[in-house]
Amino acid sequence: MPSVLPSGRSIASVAGAPIPAADRLISDLADLRQRLVTHPLYTLVNSPERLKRFMEMHVWAVWDFQSLLKAMQQRLTCTSLPWLPTPDPEARRLVNEIVLDEESDELPDGVSLSHFELYLDAMQQAGADTEPMRRLIDLLRDGAPLPQALASCHAPAASAEFVRKSFAVIESGSTHRIVAAFTFGREDVIPDMFRNLVVRLAESDPASWGRFRFYLERHIEHDDEKHAPICRRIMARLCGTDEAKWREATQTARECIEARIALWDAIAGADAGTAATG
Repeated sequence: MPSVLPSGRSIASVAGAPIPAADRLISDLADLRQRLVTHPLYTLVNSPERLKRFMEMHVWAVWDFQSLLKAMQQRLTCTSLPWLPTPDPEARRLVNEIVLDEESDELPDGVSLSHFELYLDAMQQAGADTEPMRRLIDLLRDGAPLPQALASCHAPAASAEFVRKSFAVIESGSTHRIVAAFTFGREDVIPDMFRNLVVRLAESDPASWGRFRFYLERHIEHDDEKHAPICRRIMARLCGTDEAKWREATQTARECIEARIALWDAIAGADAGTAATG
């Protein structure tokens, strides 16, 4: 039998055999996952002003999601010249499927955008400030190192710390750690997080968040039904029965979920502080 996640989803087995270490990973993450998907932040995003504050701090996680994905693609596919076949053809195909959806999704109006660009559009529709993030992109295009760019673009402190932790995983050069961060720190938990936001936002005026709702529902659809299962298959193929790799994957996944909880705590704290002084 495959390892089963709390939500009923499973990690693929290797050669049809169960992976005990995968079972332990799931068990070890259950407490943090529960804290994340039941975080009080979701009930606080209940007004246009709070939605704007949420988006202004969350957009940084949307951007570094793309960076984690590209790091995974660099390690599991060939992105250099001359092209050479990589060792795992199935992992290559699976990663490229995710990249197609995340980097060049086809929207209902026929336009193709990355989900990051879609998020920026949603921020503009909601009246949120996109300038710090656009400044980061400009600085990086001009060749600024990421730490310098983060400091110069006035990113919110909690958001900048979240990005730094993501890039620490990327810069580790460890493929199974990067895939663990992407799988269990992002794709596996995002649908349940975003469902909570959709439920809350459905109670408010949709005029300012229609684009944002599309973004949320797109991620719920893609991640729940397609991306998370793909990532779990890649995770199983990478770690196999190697206990050391599964331990490192578990630790990385815990750190990533803890980083998300810290970001949610900071956004909720900002809302509480504004309410107390406003």
